[in-house]
Amino acid sequence: MSNPFDGRALALSGPATDIRPVTPSDSTDFETVALALYIETGGVVSLVTEAGASRSVTVADFSTLPLGVRRVNATGTTASGVHAMVLA
Repeated sequence: MSNPFDGRALALSGPATDIRPVTPSDSTDFETVALALYIETGGVVSLVTEAGASRSVTVADFSTLPLGVRRVNATGTTASGVHAMVLA
């Protein structure tokens, strides 16, 4: 099978090379900063940005949030089915 990613430099502009389920935590950052989040069921997402700022964002069902994110907090997050899009 041919792979269009072979020999290609990873770029912050995307696309992500993997998507990982997120378990919200008030203390544990992601292993890899996410390029974006995908949210299956909307609500509030309490997060820490790549720059270290704490933010709360209300999102709809099946939303993509194109923001560098280092953590999704358990406290304040009501959205579910959160996934981190990353460069692996």
